[in-house]
Amino acid sequence: MKFSSPIPIKAIAEKYNCEIIGDDSVMALGINEIHKVETGDITFVDVEKYFQKSLNSAASIIILNKKVECPEGKVLLLCEQPFEVYNSIVKKQRPFESLTSPISDRAIIHPSAIIEPNVIIAPNVKIGKYTYIQSNVVIHEHTIIGDHVVINSGSVIGTNAFYFKKTEEGFKKWRSGGRVIIEDRVDIGSGCTISKGVSGDTIIGEGSKLDCQVHIGHGVVVGKKCLFAAQVGIGGKTIIEDEVTLYGQVGVAQSIRIGAKAVVLAKSGVSKTLEGGKTYFGAPAIEARQYYREMATVRMLSKKK
Repeated sequence: MKFSSPIPIKAIAEKYNCEIIGDDSVMALGINEIHKVETGDITFVDVEKYFQKSLNSAASIIILNKKVECPEGKVLLLCEQPFEVYNSIVKKQRPFESLTSPISDRAIIHPSAIIEPNVIIAPNVKIGKYTYIQSNVVIHEHTIIGDHVVINSGSVIGTNAFYFKKTEEGFKKWRSGGRVIIEDRVDIGSGCTISKGVSGDTIIGEGSKLDCQVHIGHGVVVGKKCLFAAQVGIGGKTIIEDEVTLYGQVGVAQSIRIGAKAVVLAKSGVSKTLEGGKTYFGAPAIEARQYYREMATVRMLSKKK
């Protein structure tokens, strides 16, 4: 998530009672979880075994709870509760807004777009030309929808990320500060749910097609011209490259990658990164030819008993 304007690191340190280690003249340009950080971003770490990963990341500003040596080119913010500071910054930049009308007057909708009755559109949504939104669709804040997009009835775009921090008191919810971006000529079936990113963007690439009852988790990036059949579910932060086909009821784990032009057959479970250009089947999914050979071997062995 990028800020609307740079924020002086001194101002953040003062507001949240943090000690600055490093150059206190740095300006923060955005805030992101470790998986999405870019130069200029703030991130946080509160578990020592992950310190080095954060210190070596692209983040320019790191909130942490133990004094360590500051790497060159970075700034550290020392405090007792890094997660609370991080989450408070996100809430400040993306404050909660309840809807007061079915279609917000701060939504930007192209005059050529068709919006059927009972559609809910939140503030800071943008809808492109010749897009068709069917009845009973809900589009949450900070969603960007391109041109010639079709969203069928009952789908929900921009739900909160399913992302919680485990503490002794229970699970604490992260404020979802990311967006959903739906590029041009995407079709989305009925009853789909697409979650916004925790801090980055969930993206559905140009020309991709989603059947009914597909769930796209937070921060997922779907490439161009992908095809997902009914009841596909994709875990958060996974990357699906261009022209991937996922048939019905395929489940994909979080934080993995499926290469371009891969095909995953129905009812498969993808638990690790898959190379592109191949067909997969099974749970865990392996190359379909290998799976069929293994099954044939098992059948032959069973006949020998």
